[in-house]
Amino acid sequence: MAAIAFTPQVQRPPLPFFSTPKSPKPKTRVSLQSPLSTSQLVYDPFVHQLAESLDDSLPSSSSSSSPLQNLRDSSVQTVLSTPWPTRKDEPFRFTDTSFIKRSQITPISRPPSFDNRQEDTQFPNLDIVDGFLINSTYISELPDGVYVGSLLELSDETIIKRVSEFLSSSAQGDLFWSINGIGAPDLTIVYVPAGCRLDNPICLRYFANEGGDIGSHNLPLSNPRVLVLVEEGGEVGVVEEFVGGNGDKSYWVNSVLEVGVGVGGKVKHSYVQNQSLNAAHIKWTSVRQESASTYELVEVSTGGKLSRHNLHVQQLGPDTVTELSTLHLSAGDQTQDLHSSIVLDHPRGYSRQLHKCIVSHSDGKAVFDGNVKVNRSLLMMSSVPMELQLVT
Repeated sequence: MAAIAFTPQVQRPPLPFFSTPKSPKPKTRVSLQSPLSTSQLVYDPFVHQLAESLDDSLPSSSSSSSPLQNLRDSSVQTVLSTPWPTRKDEPFRFTDTSFIKRSQITPISRPPSFDNRQEDTQFPNLDIVDGFLINSTYISELPDGVYVGSLLELSDETIIKRVSEFLSSSAQGDLFWSINGIGAPDLTIVYVPAGCRLDNPICLRYFANEGGDIGSHNLPLSNPRVLVLVEEGGEVGVVEEFVGGNGDKSYWVNSVLEVGVGVGGKVKHSYVQNQSLNAAHIKWTSVRQESASTYELVEVSTGGKLSRHNLHVQQLGPDTVTELSTLHLSAGDQTQDLHSSIVLDHPRGYSRQLHKCIVSHSDGKAVFDGNVKVNRSLLMMSSVPMELQLVT
């Protein structure tokens, strides 16, 4: 079964159960004592309990003004006003998330002991296990000014300031985006200074170490979060590979990647998803492109019982290029879901998309929802070059 929805829009310029590890900290940030008005507050007991369990599973930040703490605080406010999505909600009309809601969700609270059984690549690479940055290879060989690593270990005040500025102006996603904001134990940073071009890609390998046995309904939850920030004229390739470390185990990976591409910069992004067929995999990719910048995505998704990729790209200047190529394969009782949104608000912006969905099982499903928003005044000024090809 394949469901396709392509929605061009014209807009004006943008003006259950929980198991929580014991924690010695006496506080909680998730509280109904919220600055939100009564009309804004939507109390969903399941979402509220999930947010509390995430909050209790992680230590508080050492600084109340740190970028990570600010991210958690802003995410709490969004969670309190957002109910769990159902098939009655338009963005989830074809996607059933009850598999997650029926499970016993256990936030992963500590870095695992993990033995990397894969051979290291010849490129700079990071191992992110259950949301925690564990290993790095060839990172010390990167050019001067480039930083790849943990936000909690970052000491360069200039980069910390840039990270704070970017996060403070980030667009808000859906409920899963905010759940990640509360539960992310750290922020993995890929920072490329102005004019710097990296010849080799940065490889991010995500492993799921903890998992529940089949039939146990146990669903360990991890929330990896990555920020790629490329300054003016910089270039970098980023490879994301998600793999299941325990065969047919069940778990939930709720991942967020934010990308900022400066004027004239370029990011080549490869994303491979091969999780356990009993896992839930929900991912956000949010991209902001300045003038004359380029963002290219190549995606292959074959794993997960429930896999959903929310892809949002905003062109913030003229002469901007966005190219998206994706392949989703549902070879079992799987749901492969891609929701893409591109915002074109400036002249001579270019967008090319090629999306392929293959379903080879009677109980499989592939969903594509494409949304293109074009500035009304831009349409009146000139044509907007767009190319979209769907293959099912």
